[in-house]
Amino acid sequence: MGNSMAEHARCNDRDYVAMATAANGQIRALAVVNTGIVEEVRTRHQMLPVASAALGRTMAATAMLGAMLKDEEKVTVQIIGDGPLEHIVADADAKGNLRGYVQNPNVHVPSNPQGKLDVKAAVGRGHLWVIRDLGLKEPYRGGVPLISGEIAEDFASYFFRSEQTPSAVALGVLVERDYSVRAAGGLILQLLPGANEGIAIMLEHMLEDLPAISSIIDEGASPEDIICHAVDDLEPKYLGQLPLRFACTCSRERCEATLIALGAVELEDMIKEQGEAELICHFCKERYIFDKEELEAIKDQILLQSARSDQD
Repeated sequence: MGNSMAEHARCNDRDYVAMATAANGQIRALAVVNTGIVEEVRTRHQMLPVASAALGRTMAATAMLGAMLKDEEKVTVQIIGDGPLEHIVADADAKGNLRGYVQNPNVHVPSNPQGKLDVKAAVGRGHLWVIRDLGLKEPYRGGVPLISGEIAEDFASYFFRSEQTPSAVALGVLVERDYSVRAAGGLILQLLPGANEGIAIMLEHMLEDLPAISSIIDEGASPEDIICHAVDDLEPKYLGQLPLRFACTCSRERCEATLIALGAVELEDMIKEQGEAELICHFCKERYIFDKEELEAIKDQILLQSARSDQD
């Protein structure tokens, strides 16, 4: 019955992060296509378009943050706003595993004055948090107030204010009339230490003439093509790729640990009132059912451990 990450993982050849430097090592460039993964999440959560756009942008940025990590390191992004979406959460790691969810996937808001999905209104005002698990005792947590709710500008603000790294960020998701995700991805350009002032000034304007990221991807662009669109004049040197896959770490064992944490009294109430427990993973919507006998066994396990502790 136990589910491993392997059973929850799906990958495709088009979804990956490309990494490069440009301008003789003065700029770091990362680009991502994550169309397939965002569509996978949309299908699992039955998301409406504005939720797909907000989560797809967040997952694109999170995937690129993951590509900057090493070994067993992980990163979680939380966007907590006062708009109807409420929470947006995305997780990534250095191995290309990516997942995410939005608190309210069925939100609908009117289009903005430009006739596009109004992500800003759906997100509202609030904070962007980045939590990096670098294998130390405590994860590193940094955050900034949202400056627009459009997400790309908010990540640029985070990099500058929390990590002192001037950055240009572009993120985009194109949603079909049937709500399926047609294109999703992003681009991050960052000034590296020692970059000259001219490059710093250029960075501010590099995205001005760039077509919408989602339209570039919709035309078939790869992550390398996106980087080329942005910094081709600065002779990009490609460093490698990180293939991405939708992967969830939930399992029956983890759900059992959650039930144990509730304690014997609450489990007893659950057995009397419901006769079973149903736990649904926020990220992948996998359902885990524990019947009456299983709950009784977990309760007995708690009581036994409690009796042993008392004897010690």
